[in-house]
Amino acid sequence: MKKRILLADDDTGIQEMLVRVLESEEYEVVLAGTGREAVAKFEAKPPDLVLVDLMMPDLDGWEAIDLITARRPFVPLIVITGQANQYDQAAEITVDALMEKPLDLPLLLAAIADLVGEPEIERENRLSNPNFKTRFLKHPTAGRSNGAGP
Repeated sequence: MKKRILLADDDTGIQEMLVRVLESEEYEVVLAGTGREAVAKFEAKPPDLVLVDLMMPDLDGWEAIDLITARRPFVPLIVITGQANQYDQAAEITVDALMEKPLDLPLLLAAIADLVGEPEIERENRLSNPNFKTRFLKHPTAGRSNGAGP
């Protein structure tokens, strides 16, 4: 059975590119162009992972994440954003990973594969650990580590 990914981004270019790449990796992709649409589609049929942009109409990505995690606290979440300096907020609300645009697709796909393959009990234990760190997904040659933290 294919893993479902909810992709919440209002940029149709990003949507088209990610749908093509994710479907080639055998994921089922559900699109949302606004924060409210993302929450509604999440509620209708919760996905295995949520990719969410921060700058969207009606509800921004942080507001959508708050509503989504209120319903299912341990859903895997990756923030993809064109905004710099969002790591601290992502870490504060225990987002699994954050990637700034332009996207590094191999790195993003590796993070997605890790998260959708993780058993829920392991995920709950990992997120509950006081030493949990949001992963900052950045190509190592871009000047930052791709490990935990900026």
